[in-house]
Amino acid sequence: MPSGRLPDGAVPFGQFIVKAHGRCNLACRYCYLYAGPDRTWRDRPAAASPGVLDRTATRIAEHAAGHGLRALALVLHGGEPLLAGAGRLAGFARLVRERAGPERTVAVTVQTNGTLLTEDRAALLARHSIRVGISLDGGRAAHNTLRTDHAGRPSWPAAARGARLLAARHPGAYAGILTVVDPRTDPVELYESLLELRPPALDLLLPHGNWTSPPPGLPPGLPPGLPSGLPADRAAPPGGGATPYGDWLAAVFDRWWHAGHRETRIRLFEECVALLLGLPGATESLGLDPVNAIVIETDGTIEQVDSLKSAYDTAAATGLDVFRHSFDDALRHPGIAARQAGAGALAAGCRACPLLTVCGGGHYAHRYRAGHGFRNPSVYCADLDRLIRHVAGRLAGAARAVPGAAP
Repeated sequence: MPSGRLPDGAVPFGQFIVKAHGRCNLACRYCYLYAGPDRTWRDRPAAASPGVLDRTATRIAEHAAGHGLRALALVLHGGEPLLAGAGRLAGFARLVRERAGPERTVAVTVQTNGTLLTEDRAALLARHSIRVGISLDGGRAAHNTLRTDHAGRPSWPAAARGARLLAARHPGAYAGILTVVDPRTDPVELYESLLELRPPALDLLLPHGNWTSPPPGLPPGLPPGLPSGLPADRAAPPGGGATPYGDWLAAVFDRWWHAGHRETRIRLFEECVALLLGLPGATESLGLDPVNAIVIETDGTIEQVDSLKSAYDTAAATGLDVFRHSFDDALRHPGIAARQAGAGALAAGCRACPLLTVCGGGHYAHRYRAGHGFRNPSVYCADLDRLIRHVAGRLAGAARAVPGAAP
């Protein structure tokens, strides 16, 4: 892609997601990356070579210097990044920090399924100021039956050991737990099971689905207002207005909100509260802030975020790589520009919605419909409405409880 002027309003990348290893030791049955429509991973090397990592570190430092960035986030990802070896991850983190220079801070996180964490590996990562996030479906064996290895063996015993090791021996390196919402589970029971692993933070993510491939529990539907041969008021969202994910999240919110003290951070809820109060948001799932994350694959290919791979094969592709292109070239890519366009990239119904500044149209990948692209409401439109209004109600109730507050 030719160089040139950056798009108006382009926001430099501050988060660099580097695929240290492109394979996984688990075979989770619902994995959108390896069991979804995208097949690009099959033709890439299993692990990033030293040459790819070296060039990536240079490109990150170049981008940071060119835009005067003072703080960067480096996420070591996969697949399962620990398959690359904790030593290689630590060495790459050190290289990025050296190239970025002492005037910049580089916060490094590795996102792992936890099964390969040992005392030696955890200690090495902690010594290099690399925080560890763990992906789990819940805090007990029964919640993780779909997370098996390639021989069908359960991953829970090893993953639980990894989480408990971090909590007990390396709490400063424990970034938290990432869990995908499953409305078939009891929300409070699952939340409390995760608390048993003492995470400093939780990320509660909606499953990656869209209007063409709806998430579990939501039957096919049409985005509200989409031409369909039906009157617009009959173009109903999936589930006919049911909100299983919004109901689940609202129940967890109440348990978290009424705990009397902060048992853990839940980023989705904190961002929702902040946006309702008119503060900036910093999550891909809510708000209108531009996305500033970019992915570097094991072969040095520059891609958009992985979640797009749940839409269709090659959805995240840019045609760029770290050997021939800068990250400024990626900022010029139409897909990146659309992710940074805020309300301008949303459907008309979203732009007219009173919840626009909080919802932000929801996660970009969840808006996709084959033949109509991404300019649709989120497939979770009704669920997000349910959650946001619920949180707003709790905030209003808290304000009324303050002596002297306006009625």
